[in-house]
Amino acid sequence: MRRREFLDLMVKASVVASASARVNASDRSAERFYDLTRFGSGRILHFTDCHAQLLPVYFREPNVNLGVGEASGRLPHLVGQKLLATMPGIDARTRHALTYLDFAEGARAYGRVGGFAHLKTLVDRLRAEAPSSLLLDGGDTWQGSGTALWTRGQDMVGACNRLGVDVMTGHWEFTYLEDEVLTNAEAFQGELVAQNIKATEDAMFEGVPVFDEDTGRIFKPYTIRSLGERRVAVIGQAFPYTPIANPQRFIPNWTFGIQEAALADLVAHIRGSEQIDALILLSHNGMDVDLKLASRVSGIDFILGGHTHDGIATPIEVKNAGGRCVVTNAGSNGKFLGVLDLEFGQRGLTGYRYRLMPIFSNLLAPDPDMSRYIEEVRAPFLEALNTPLAVAEDVLYRRGNFNGTFDQLICDALCAELDAEFSLSPGFRWGTTVLPGDTIRMEHLLDQTAMTYPETYVREMTGSEIKLILESVADNLFHEDPYLQQGGDMVRTGGLRYTLNPVNGMGHRISQLSNAKGQRIDADKSYKVAGWATVGRASVGPPVWEVVARSLKQTPMAGIKQLETPTLLGVKDNAGIEDYAGHHL
Repeated sequence: MRRREFLDLMVKASVVASASARVNASDRSAERFYDLTRFGSGRILHFTDCHAQLLPVYFREPNVNLGVGEASGRLPHLVGQKLLATMPGIDARTRHALTYLDFAEGARAYGRVGGFAHLKTLVDRLRAEAPSSLLLDGGDTWQGSGTALWTRGQDMVGACNRLGVDVMTGHWEFTYLEDEVLTNAEAFQGELVAQNIKATEDAMFEGVPVFDEDTGRIFKPYTIRSLGERRVAVIGQAFPYTPIANPQRFIPNWTFGIQEAALADLVAHIRGSEQIDALILLSHNGMDVDLKLASRVSGIDFILGGHTHDGIATPIEVKNAGGRCVVTNAGSNGKFLGVLDLEFGQRGLTGYRYRLMPIFSNLLAPDPDMSRYIEEVRAPFLEALNTPLAVAEDVLYRRGNFNGTFDQLICDALCAELDAEFSLSPGFRWGTTVLPGDTIRMEHLLDQTAMTYPETYVREMTGSEIKLILESVADNLFHEDPYLQQGGDMVRTGGLRYTLNPVNGMGHRISQLSNAKGQRIDADKSYKVAGWATVGRASVGPPVWEVVARSLKQTPMAGIKQLETPTLLGVKDNAGIEDYAGHHL
């Protein structure tokens, strides 16, 4: 976007903003937006992947979320208009929450989403309507903001205690040190459950703390909770590939994995001995993994999932040998709250109703006590968080299989500040959105980068090594077997062009590598590459936010010259792509 287009958009945005004030003030439907018709006798509330966002934020949904193999053309791999076609008759607010369509205009009209003070108001309201209720947290809660990093997740433990979370599992929680994780788990007033985290044999021999010495499980695998006179089991399933997608050096004594057989045995044990009325898997597998798991493990009634940040308004019923399992996912960044109402009969569960409720901060009054807590926990860091860096010229977002605009900003800064030909940035899904004309503050940059291994690097890599990195990440993302998808989206690139065919196999997806000038990359030639967030050995460069902040401060208007997205092959009719900058679909 160039300056004239930018100024024109600012005029339109001001009109939309002033009009939205009239709409919100006069729209009586806003008063009924969170009304739910009573159903059943038990209620499960579920949020996930809030990534430590205590305050309301903007968050743009993806326009690229490709499914391959059996996942092609089905949820969660539907975007934009194709997603809306599965949900006829939804209102304009919900359309805005679930899609990228007209994002900036919708954000100006409907305001920010999420925020723990606003979430607290809705949680309390829904629990008052259904006193027999539970609040479940799917993980990725203790990481994703500057304050979470600086307090080592303790700010979020305090917020979750005040929110009233009953049960949680995790993923990015385990990117702190083992003793920090255990300290936070002890301070958490609910229960952290995970059936698939175990101690290594050496760690067991050395006497590291475990929940169960017979199984080696680090945490309690499940809990039984009461919904009135009914008993509900909640099993925890932490992210299976934590030591692969994130540094194992932080948690050297723990092993992960899907642990399908152990889960099946655990389900059978609970069903046979606990006299339960319903069984829920609180999962951080990612939705494709959950769908496969639901087809293979009988006895689970519901999988309430996380990790892939998919806002799924229509739950998916999966058949298996023992009956069916209902799978859903509640988005990210505190943007949604899943509401699962349960109906019971004499022999247990007889029905359910599911709603995915967007958290619009301008429709929910903030809870005063939670607001005070948030203000207190942020106070020591406000000067750093509010440091202005530049003004956004474009919508800056991170979400989708390939470069988002904020990713591009990071990649361009790495090339410029570290004098590199190319740059690589991890395909993280967490990170909030900045609207055109808004000031980019250090807090926004930390929303994209605040983590425990932020160090940058500059290395010589051959063209073949660069291709191997791209091939490896593409295989993690586009492997047809969900059990072999090990987390994240495609690595983000700076100065690099390539063609990608996601339906091919390992080693055959990436081709036509070139630099920004169109010059072919030689497999045997060495190139200077900058990056950050090494999973193996820690790098020695400055934190990435220092590098990007230095770059942003040099220009009053921050935009991108070109969004670097690969040319795609083999996805012409894929329902997981719209409004794409590439070609040859």
